[in-house]
Amino acid sequence: MTKAYVFPGQGAQFVGMGKDLYQQSAMAAEMFEKANDILGFRITDLMFDGTDEDLRQTKVTQPAIFLHSVILAKTLGESFKPGMVAGHSLGEFSALVVAEALSFEDGLKLVAQRAMAMQKACEAEPSTMAAIVGLDDKIVEDVCNEIEAVVVPANYNCPGQLVISGSFEGIDLACEKLTALGAKRALKLSVGGAFHSPLMEPARAQLAAAIESTKVSKPLCPIYQNVSALPFTDPAEIKKNLIAQLTAPVRWTQSVQNMLADGASHFTEIGPGKVLTGLIRKIDKNAECENISAFQQ
Repeated sequence: MTKAYVFPGQGAQFVGMGKDLYQQSAMAAEMFEKANDILGFRITDLMFDGTDEDLRQTKVTQPAIFLHSVILAKTLGESFKPGMVAGHSLGEFSALVVAEALSFEDGLKLVAQRAMAMQKACEAEPSTMAAIVGLDDKIVEDVCNEIEAVVVPANYNCPGQLVISGSFEGIDLACEKLTALGAKRALKLSVGGAFHSPLMEPARAQLAAAIESTKVSKPLCPIYQNVSALPFTDPAEIKKNLIAQLTAPVRWTQSVQNMLADGASHFTEIGPGKVLTGLIRKIDKNAECENISAFQQ
């Protein structure tokens, strides 16, 4: 029996996240306080008692989700025995920390730098994303390729749900064409910019140096990385994939399919919300899934 643990990305945040962990686990409280010191501001105040608006800022959202996922996993103690791990976009950093490829401190510093770099890239080039529902991936890919303005597939979430990313012009054109081709929905997302697209190149370049200078160890188990959906344990490969991740699509559908093919018998999503649990069930309706989003007594 191979247990797979998966970790959510941006969008799963909610006000009050992690407060139960802080109040009920001394270890968790200590980790949260260490995070406040590393970040240079009290992210716990925003997570526990802030507003939705506070949590929507990329520089807050990403470290908040990372902290909730990683600290919650740590509180599981001996019961946490991963046979394989994966994370959706930002969640890949959570997966690397719980699999002991990155230290908690280094993981948090990278996530904070990633968030700031992405926010800066978004401000430099206003852009957006849209969810396309009800079409084959190939149709969406072909339409993106036909459009001259920047628009690319960004998140392969599950069969029939692909998020595209790009300039406002590119997204508008793609949504129009895909709706005409029979998309059930072509919904613009309220995100800060075009994540996982070429427009994130300045952020990728900025983050590359930080990743290169960070120690990555061999993980406890294979990590299925977004860029290729394949399992990795070699630190040099892990770094290379982590750098490429910002401008490449998240191949979540393919990652889950590969994990199942490699013997994943049970998926546990750790962190805020249960978005990934829902996606895994759409990828394979027979997959055994659960989500842990609160402190376990």
